[in-house]
Amino acid sequence: MVSDEILGTFAPIFVYWAYSGIYIMLGSLDNYRLHSRKDEDEKNLVSKSTVVKGVLLQQSVQAVVAIILFAVTGNSDDALTDQKSSILVLIRQFLTAMMILDTWQYFMHRYMHHNKFLYRHIHSQHHRLVVPYAFGALYNHPVEGLLLDTIGGALSFLISGMSPRMSIFFFSFATIKTVDDHCGLWLPGNLFHVLFKNNTAYHDVHHQLYGSKYNFSQPFFVMWDRILGTYMPYSLVQREGGGFEATPAKEWKDE
Repeated sequence: MVSDEILGTFAPIFVYWAYSGIYIMLGSLDNYRLHSRKDEDEKNLVSKSTVVKGVLLQQSVQAVVAIILFAVTGNSDDALTDQKSSILVLIRQFLTAMMILDTWQYFMHRYMHHNKFLYRHIHSQHHRLVVPYAFGALYNHPVEGLLLDTIGGALSFLISGMSPRMSIFFFSFATIKTVDDHCGLWLPGNLFHVLFKNNTAYHDVHHQLYGSKYNFSQPFFVMWDRILGTYMPYSLVQREGGGFEATPAKEWKDE
């Protein structure tokens, strides 16, 4: 039987590529794209093969850190026995982990934009994807991948007190959400667009030049953007030739 620790390490990686694969197959739905396929080819500053290599490198680092973290925190059996009968405890842990991950990523992400050295040498690598797509969600400089995603994930795991089994579900969910935020498609009935203000269009605004100093929140809520004045609302408009375009909301343009 595969242990919870192994599943907690590798399930999110499998989910990443499986969910990305779905969006690759849906990429021909031009009437739901936030950018045209031509823009994706011409505006992005990095090849897809380089993106794949970068993502695999980050996932390798994450796997090593996860294995070490599970080894240090001990066996999952006792924690699972203590918590399996308490749905409220599991919900609290899940929500706590969401808040911890969001808080860590907001402040680190924002700092990487405002520190010119960090942006130029580290975070700008992710913004080579001017037109985001699903499997580019974790395309980052290795240092950024370690600081934002890996350490942020470790903190959310430790502070929330979740078990390795719970981490399988949390990190798989967080992975799906992150991929969805970068998928570049505004599909009808997408529950992430219904349940979260922080969604595909919201994050797409951040990847554009006019929104690069706004919408830092990721991957779940928009709380910190609203509180600290970096929230840029958007409107979805029909793009000539098919599809949608996320533009600053009218009230934002009027300011």
